[in-house]
Amino acid sequence: MRSCKTNCIEKPLSLGFKKYGHCVGKYPWWFLILPLIIAGGLGGGFYFLHDREANDIEDQFTPQNGPAKAERTFVKDNFPTSGDFSQLRLYTDGTYASLIITSEANILDVEAFQEVIDLDGKVKNITVEDPFFSYESLCARTGPECATNAILEAVNYNASEILSTSLSYPVNNGTFLGTQVGGVTLKSDGKVIKSANAIRLFYFLQENTTRETDQWLLAFLKVFLEESSSTPGRKLSVSYFTSVSRQEEFKKSPTTVLPFFSLTYCLAIVISILSCLRLDCVRNKVWVATFGVLSAGLAVLSSFGLLLLCGMPFAMTVATSPFLILGVGVDDMFIMISCWQKTKVHDKVEKRLAKTYEEAAVSITITTLTDVLAFYIGLMSPFPSVQSFCMYTGTAILFCYIYNITFFGAFLALNGRRERSNRHWLTCMVMAPPDSDSKSNMCSVGGAYDPETEAEEEMPVNLFFKNHYGPFLTKVWTKVLVTVIYAAYLAGSIYGCMQIQEGIDLKNLAPDNSYVGKYYDNEDKYFSEFGPNVMVIIKDGSFQYWNESARQDLYSCIEDFEKLEMVAKNMTVFWLDYYLGFLDNQTNVSNNTVFMENLQSFLEGSGLFSQDVNYTTEQIHASRLFVQTINVSTAVDEKEMLNAFRQTAKDCPVPLLVYHPAFIYFDQYAVIVSNTIQNALVATVVMLCISLLLIPNPLCSLWVTFAIASVIAGVAGFMALWDVNLDSISMINLVICIGFSVDFSAHISYACVSSSAQTSNDKVIDALYNLGYPIIQGALSTVAGVVVLAAAQSYIFRTFFKIMFLVISLGALHGLVFIPVFLTFFGICCKKCKTSNNSEQSVQDGDMHVYQNPFT
Repeated sequence: MRSCKTNCIEKPLSLGFKKYGHCVGKYPWWFLILPLIIAGGLGGGFYFLHDREANDIEDQFTPQNGPAKAERTFVKDNFPTSGDFSQLRLYTDGTYASLIITSEANILDVEAFQEVIDLDGKVKNITVEDPFFSYESLCARTGPECATNAILEAVNYNASEILSTSLSYPVNNGTFLGTQVGGVTLKSDGKVIKSANAIRLFYFLQENTTRETDQWLLAFLKVFLEESSSTPGRKLSVSYFTSVSRQEEFKKSPTTVLPFFSLTYCLAIVISILSCLRLDCVRNKVWVATFGVLSAGLAVLSSFGLLLLCGMPFAMTVATSPFLILGVGVDDMFIMISCWQKTKVHDKVEKRLAKTYEEAAVSITITTLTDVLAFYIGLMSPFPSVQSFCMYTGTAILFCYIYNITFFGAFLALNGRRERSNRHWLTCMVMAPPDSDSKSNMCSVGGAYDPETEAEEEMPVNLFFKNHYGPFLTKVWTKVLVTVIYAAYLAGSIYGCMQIQEGIDLKNLAPDNSYVGKYYDNEDKYFSEFGPNVMVIIKDGSFQYWNESARQDLYSCIEDFEKLEMVAKNMTVFWLDYYLGFLDNQTNVSNNTVFMENLQSFLEGSGLFSQDVNYTTEQIHASRLFVQTINVSTAVDEKEMLNAFRQTAKDCPVPLLVYHPAFIYFDQYAVIVSNTIQNALVATVVMLCISLLLIPNPLCSLWVTFAIASVIAGVAGFMALWDVNLDSISMINLVICIGFSVDFSAHISYACVSSSAQTSNDKVIDALYNLGYPIIQGALSTVAGVVVLAAAQSYIFRTFFKIMFLVISLGALHGLVFIPVFLTFFGICCKKCKTSNNSEQSVQDGDMHVYQNPFT
């Protein structure tokens, strides 16, 4: 390419912002007060926060159009819950309370089992007052009685019988005990229980009395919360859970980070002040830094308020957004201040601000564009929690941009008027200008500037990058070392990517100190041998059950299911097996009429099988069987089980459908990887297009794309090594890292291209001189915005911190180390630019910032 400069987009934007900046500098009070009024009005949207909260775990953390939701609808329509209660046949998790009672010793002895029976009695005695209702009035029923726990029924609720009762495992007298007895050791015959370490009890309630059952479940939780705190000497350990526990504990997660928000705000102000602190009592920009943080706060208030007014759901993941917005908003403040400091101090405020806007506002526009596009691309995600986060955060970044060029710019102008009159930053008293004798007395003089450039004095940190770090990085042995380090980084990233675990563990949605965690841990420890009992549904209403050939096809498919390694052998429950036995004495089983005429009498006398067949007198519309899975304890097991079942059903010549309530959550495995890759590719292509517009050197644009891919690989790999799964939470952050990696890499690449230095090493030193400190400022301010989340008592917020820390640290590492070194290897990317005004270019090169427009 003959020239590195294209002005078709930048030049008119710069001219427009120059005129706009002059207007802001001339009428600052309008631009200061009007945003405050707008923010106050939009902030009224927080009145609707409670109504807009979207904390339903299924809605927010499962794919919107997941196959399991359609499967559930089919099951609900064809097999409605009616008649006697059967946990096996529920199409939802049900409404229930549960206890897991554990013991280090054998729990099947008289003393321990008596305590289990006592706990069972305590649950059944829980009542709710005003209006009065008890467990007995709300329980799910089998016949006239409440549904019972099979392990207690086996000994007739008499602990003394436990030693004399022979309990087979996992099926005892036709009843499955695999989900009720855990930590089992069998006798030498491999069938009878010798000892066990855990018992799980379920208390299912009716589905049609939601208000009453919710109150009883809350009473249950209260009883056992008091029980766990008041009986420390108990021999048995009790963990408890209800069908509403996950949801209720999930709602508590945001409250664990509320105290951190004020701390983050204070931290952002402190870091901003320290970054803007000057020893000169006139040039000091303490108040400017404070108002920069306030501007970011107004952006959060306005954007959230606007979307709440518009009815946008407020997912719990959005609670992490303000921490990020504070960091991003402060970055934009550094841009404005950096460009302001390059202007001539004796010019009028309007002229200084016009020049500031000409240099900085286009840069903020560009980085805002890349960041907002990265977030809005996240709206393609099938997870509503991701969509909500991306909408709120993307909109907040837009408001950050608006308030930076209005509210903050106006205050910068007012502060400029103070500086122009040489007044103290705190007292506003007029200070004497410095001279060679009094310059060191910072208390009585102020307003120093560089007499050569007439701009504010250079920061010492910039000179460090020019005189020390840049020459060090361009030494031959340093380049070799950096290359070796990058190879190790890449190898670690690839290894980590191979270790990624998919899916969100539901217990991580609750705070760390929640009782839910203990229950899930005991469930994993003692009851992971047997997994979901999956429904296999024959959905073809024209299937000929009486036809022997058709039955052979069906049984062949059932055999295929039973051959799967995660399926228990000889534990499939199918009504047709029993019906064919019932018809053994019929001479013509294959006759349609005979088959259908006897079906009703069989189902009416078979009990629960009547819930497994949807039929009329002439046709079976659908029916189902149940396949027991085993050893499904990890996310990998769940994914493999789901894929294997669906593939087996797909390969069967008989139209089948497989379903279990847990499949609603397992569906995330089917889309999480593909959707993450899709979002990353789309965002990367968009960033490449923007880079081609902003960096008119195709090879350097490819370097930017390389940096994006490298940062994504690093974040994905190291997050896996940091025990973070690939789920809807981490997916959000992988999208974020695309936008932020552009911020760090695009400008350092173009700074090298546009440098007037003669050699590639000198070009890199020049780029680091201009951009090194701003990169560090931007990285520190963004990390400061989220660092307090490291102490959060919630997996979601800690995950957000971990990935944002990786994104920013790896992005800065690429911008300060890897990309500069790699650019020296390819001189073609660092050809000297042919510009129309070299002197203007050299001044502007001196104004470069990590987020500045690199071609202005």
